[in-house]
Amino acid sequence: MTAPQSPSEGPPRIFDAVRRQARLVRSASRFPQADFLHARAAANAAESLEAILRDFPVTVDLSAHPGVFDAAVRSSDAAGRVGPVQTPVSLAQRAAPGADALPLADASTDLIVSLLTLHWANDLPGALAQIRRALKPDGLFIGTLFGAGTLKELRAVLTEVELEERGGAQARVSPFADGYDGAALLQRAGFALPVSDVDRFTVRYADLFALIRDLRAMGETNVLHGPVRPLSRRIVARAAALYAERYGLDDSRIPATFEIIHLAGWKPHDSQQKPLPRGSAKTRLADALGVKEMTGEEPD
Repeated sequence: MTAPQSPSEGPPRIFDAVRRQARLVRSASRFPQADFLHARAAANAAESLEAILRDFPVTVDLSAHPGVFDAAVRSSDAAGRVGPVQTPVSLAQRAAPGADALPLADASTDLIVSLLTLHWANDLPGALAQIRRALKPDGLFIGTLFGAGTLKELRAVLTEVELEERGGAQARVSPFADGYDGAALLQRAGFALPVSDVDRFTVRYADLFALIRDLRAMGETNVLHGPVRPLSRRIVARAAALYAERYGLDDSRIPATFEIIHLAGWKPHDSQQKPLPRGSAKTRLADALGVKEMTGEEPD
């Protein structure tokens, strides 16, 4: 049994970086066959940049699968305002975001993008803080990560079947961040004007095995820290049957829920809009809304 970490030892070790790196290496040749989630995230990032009428000459991509964002932005209306996309991080750094210092000087970058990678960080606020430090004042960060609803069906059936077969179950699907926490995460890391949005959708698969093939091609299979007891063929077969029984669609396919959290935040700068001090409002909210103010002392 692994001894619990003391507070001085830093953030908890949730993911195994060595195994995560191995998953990325194994997935490299197959990724183009299952890059649709990354393409969706990249298209959203490019669309966001189309609405921001400013130049980003120094642009860095920290994604685990680099190149997808560059392809999306080059085919967008923002292409002329985004400089050549650099990918300076090593495979090990892409596998474990924030574990090592970024190879970027402080205040050196106009735009940093990270697509579907930060959910593998053991210290997500720390990884975001590194990104913020590397940005120039008024520089922009755009990121996406999987949210809590991702693969909820798979999580449920694997847990239930393993409990039935073994009397206990290991976590087989990563713990993902709650989409409602996105803006708070950015604020905690020191970003200004944080924005968070959740894109939740369903992908249809022929069966559980087709879903697993795509997850392997993405490099998104289980790398939770600690010893892992392999699932037996019996458990996997029973999970596939239960998945189809419980969630199967009319066309005999199965749904897989994915939730992508989109984040955007700026490195603080004096020119940015700031909230007014508390108590400085010159108009009562009730008057602005055209309603009667309720004091709580009205008769029943």
